[in-house]
Amino acid sequence: MSSKRTNPHGRGTRRLGLTAAATGLLATAAFALPGTAQADPVATFSSSQLAAAGDAVLASGVDGGTAWTVDEETNRLLLAVDETVTDAELDTIMEEAGPLADAITVEELPGTLERYIAGGDAIYASAGWRCSAGVNVRSGSTDYFITAGHCTEGFPSWYANSSLTTYIGPTAGSSFPGNDYGIVRYDSSVARPGTVNLYNGTTRDITGAANATNGQAVQRSGSTTGLRSGSVTGLNYTVNYGGGDIVSGLTRTNACAEPGDSGGPFFSGNTVLGLTSGGSGNCSTGGTTFYQPIVEALNAYGVSVY
Repeated sequence: MSSKRTNPHGRGTRRLGLTAAATGLLATAAFALPGTAQADPVATFSSSQLAAAGDAVLASGVDGGTAWTVDEETNRLLLAVDETVTDAELDTIMEEAGPLADAITVEELPGTLERYIAGGDAIYASAGWRCSAGVNVRSGSTDYFITAGHCTEGFPSWYANSSLTTYIGPTAGSSFPGNDYGIVRYDSSVARPGTVNLYNGTTRDITGAANATNGQAVQRSGSTTGLRSGSVTGLNYTVNYGGGDIVSGLTRTNACAEPGDSGGPFFSGNTVLGLTSGGSGNCSTGGTTFYQPIVEALNAYGVSVY
């Protein structure tokens, strides 16, 4: 059976494709009634075709509000769209995908996808914005911390207070867009423990780093909303925040976050997994948050947690 939308202009029909359960029921019914018309088989797509469908999302020209990943379990490209993406823009994506439109399953996200600039403890940029520290790291005898790349863009200096009197140090590296990580060097005597703030008067010692796994229970810490919990709901997402700010390889979770939480760590137990990048929704009504995997950032800068 085809997974094309039956009403391309209806907001309620934006979720494309059949669920595995529904497909199975149809197949059973067709088998049980020989001589009757049988449903078309559900199309399968190669990895190159699914990658091409993702390229079509990017080539459509829709500026922001989209996030997508290849779901190997369903053999579809999962496309999440926020409230700013119109039906006409969604139609444009499908037209760009052409015969691969059937490979795309659409999910609506509440709110607007945005970078959460405004983790761990609050840090303040000389350029005027607030983010959250991710995790402290070391190379040789030099200490740094990792945070989001959209926070370190422009290589600002960083301070521990909003009045910019307690100096931390300069941005030593930044990668955004494409990636979303940056590194700040400690050039002062401010405390730099290898822990995460749990915002309940205690901290969690971070002793290692790893890549997240689907379904994994996680927590995240940030200077706006404190400690929040959830689980990993997807891997290797590409997120288009708009204005050319497109980041790939992100981890998706249902642990909420809000502006100012950018750069803060998400972790499981004593293992850090990533840095808050952005998302949609909020911590009052719930939301979707995307994270830059930490291992990629550590490898890029040749540093390790301590």
